[in-house]
Amino acid sequence: MAKVTVDGIEVEIANGSTVLQAAEAAGVEIPRFCYHERLSVAGNCRMCLVEIEKMPPRPQASCALPVSDGMVVHTDTEMVRKARRGVMEFLLINHPLDCPICDQGGECDLQDEAVSYGRDDSRYDEGKRAVAQLDWGPLVKTTMTRCIHCTRCIRFSTEVAGVSELGATARGESMQVGTYIQKALSSELSGNIIDLCPVGALTSKPYAFTARPWELRKTDSVDVLDAVGTNIRVDARGAEVLRILPRMNDDVNEEWLGDKSRFAVDGLKRRRLDRPWVRENGKLRAASWEEAFAAIAGRMKAVTPDRLGAITGDQCDVESMLALKEFFAALGSQNLDCRQDGAVFDASRRSFYLFNTTIAGIEEADALLIIGSNPRHEAPVLNARIRKRWLAGGFAAALIGTAHDLTYPAEQIGVGPDAITALLDGTHAFSATLEAAKAPMIILGAGVLARPDGAAIHAAAWQLALKYNMLSAEWHGFNVLHHAAARTGALDIGFLPGEGGKATSQMLQDGVDVLWLQGADELDVAAIGAKTFVIYQGHHGDAGAARADVILPGSAYTEKDGTYVSTEGRVQSGFLAVKAPGDAREDWRIIRALSAYMGHALPYDSLQDMRAHLAATYPLFAPANAFRRFAGTDTAAPAGDVSAMSDAPFVPVFETYYQTDAVSRASPTMAACIAAHAPVVAEAAE
Repeated sequence: MAKVTVDGIEVEIANGSTVLQAAEAAGVEIPRFCYHERLSVAGNCRMCLVEIEKMPPRPQASCALPVSDGMVVHTDTEMVRKARRGVMEFLLINHPLDCPICDQGGECDLQDEAVSYGRDDSRYDEGKRAVAQLDWGPLVKTTMTRCIHCTRCIRFSTEVAGVSELGATARGESMQVGTYIQKALSSELSGNIIDLCPVGALTSKPYAFTARPWELRKTDSVDVLDAVGTNIRVDARGAEVLRILPRMNDDVNEEWLGDKSRFAVDGLKRRRLDRPWVRENGKLRAASWEEAFAAIAGRMKAVTPDRLGAITGDQCDVESMLALKEFFAALGSQNLDCRQDGAVFDASRRSFYLFNTTIAGIEEADALLIIGSNPRHEAPVLNARIRKRWLAGGFAAALIGTAHDLTYPAEQIGVGPDAITALLDGTHAFSATLEAAKAPMIILGAGVLARPDGAAIHAAAWQLALKYNMLSAEWHGFNVLHHAAARTGALDIGFLPGEGGKATSQMLQDGVDVLWLQGADELDVAAIGAKTFVIYQGHHGDAGAARADVILPGSAYTEKDGTYVSTEGRVQSGFLAVKAPGDAREDWRIIRALSAYMGHALPYDSLQDMRAHLAATYPLFAPANAFRRFAGTDTAAPAGDVSAMSDAPFVPVFETYYQTDAVSRASPTMAACIAAHAPVVAEAAE
C-alpha cells in the first residue's frame, strides 16, 4: 500500500493505482473525458491534469500516472486551473455548440465540465471542422462533429463487447471514429457506448428528439427480457415509458445492459391488451370484467379439477405465479407447469437449477465448459463477464454444441452428448484441462433440458461437476443458464405438476378442458386441443391471446411492483413506473378477484399481505434470505439416467437474439435490427 496526500488529505491505496484513483479515494473530484474505470487507460483528453510535488513543474495526466509512496498531489493550483482551461478551449474549438438540439443536453459531461473548469470566452475565430454523419444501424445515432476523440466507444467495443468493429482513422484534427466500412454495429451490447460517450456524438436513435432528462420520472427496476436480473432504471413521462438505462450493480451487470433490454421499450406500447375479451361464435368481442369472470367461472365449475390446467410464462413475477398456484390448489387441480418448452430436469434441490457459481464468481474460475448454450445471445451481460475473466488470463473455455463467436476463444469439442460421454470417461483431450483447473465451471444451457433426453443430460452434467472437482465447500461450478426471467422463481415456489398432475405437453394434447395461460406465448398454441377452453392472462396480443377464449389484460413488468429471481437465485424487486393501459390490472390482483368471485378467496388483499404470505410460505423470499452463495458439499445427484443420452446434436435456443418474447416481438426497433443484420446472417449461413 502507498500513502498519498491529495489536497492535504492522506489516503492509503494499493500499489499500481493511479493518481486519479487516489483522488477518488480521498473524495477529490478530478475532471475526465477519456478515463473510465472499466476500460483501459488511453490518456487522450488531458483533462485530468494535476500538479505533483518533486516532479518537473508541469501538469501531469493523473489517469495514467501510477502512485508512489509519499506522493503529494495538488488538484487545484493556478497551473492546473490554467491547463484545464486550455484543454477545454481546445476541445470546444471544433465542437458545434448545438446543445439546444442535442439529446445529450442536461446529462452531458462536456457541458458540466465546461462550466466548472473551462473559460468564459473563446479566442477561436476560424471555421469549425465538419464531419460526415455515419450510419451504425437502427440503435446508435451518430453526430460525429461533436466527437472529442475520447475513444471510449472503441475501447468498449474491443475490450468489453469483444467485437472489434470500431476504430480511428487519420490523425490529429482529421481523425475520425467509425467502422471504416459503413455497417450496422453487430454487438448485443452496442447501446452501452451511448452511456459511455461523454458528449452528444453517440445518442439513442429510437429516442432521438423525444424528451429532455429533466422531464422524465425515474424508477428503479429489474430487466425481465433475459434471466440475468440486470438492474435497470425506467424513465417515463406521463403514461409512457420512453427509455430504459442500466443501473450499477457490480455483482450482477456492473453497469452494462443488453440491446434488447434497452431498446425493446417501444414494444411496451404496441399490441397491448387493455380490456377483457370473450370469444363468442368464434370471434372475440370486448367485454367487462364481470362478463369475463362469469365466462371463466361457468367453464371451470363445469369440469372436474383434474381437467383444469395452468401454464405460466417467461416474464411473470413471483406474486402472480403464487396467486395462480394457490388458486388452482383451492380448486383441487395439480396440473401446473412453468416450463413452456417442456424442459425435464430435477428441481428437488435449488442447486440443481441455479447458476451456482454466481455471475460475480465467474471471475474466480479458471476453466469453463459450455454445454448446449450460446451465452452471447441468451445472456449478453453475463457473457461479457466471461470475456472479462478471459482477458485476465489463465482461463480456458470449451463448447459442446453449435459453434458461435462468443467474443472469447472457446474450443468446440463436440456437437452433442457424445462429447459429454468422452469427458466422463476421461478420454477427451479437454479432460486434462478440467483436471488441472483449480476452479472449473460448467454452464448448462436451459434449452438443452427441453430435449427428450434433458433429464439424462442434466444428470450427466452433474456427474461432470463431481468428476472434475467442481463441488466443494469453497466452490460450486455447476451452473444452469436460464433464458426465462420467471423460470427460477417459478421453480422456487414449486410451480410444477403436483402428485398425479400433468406437465405442459400433456395439458396441450387434450389433457385438460380448461387451460390457463399466464403470459405463456412461447409454446406451440397450435398443439392445444381444439375443444380446450383457453384463458389467456397477459399484456400483449401475442400467440397465447390469439388462441384464447377469454383474455384477461395484465400488466407488463414496468407497470407493477413485482419480485423476480435471476438465474443465479438472486431475489430482486421491480417497481411500478407507469400505470397499465385501459382496464389492465396487476396479474395477482386479477386472480385474487376471480378467486373471490368463485368462492375461493385467496388470503391476501394487498401487496404487503401477499409478500408477507410469500415470505412465510417460502422463507428464501424473506429479506434476510434474499441471496446466498451455495456451497457444493451436498453431492447427491439429480434424477436422470446418464445412459439415456441420445446422439442428436445440440441446437440454439433462439433463432435471433432480437425477438424472443412478446415485448421484443412487438418492438419496431427490434424488427429493424433483424432487417439490418439479415445480410450478415445470410453471409454467415453461406
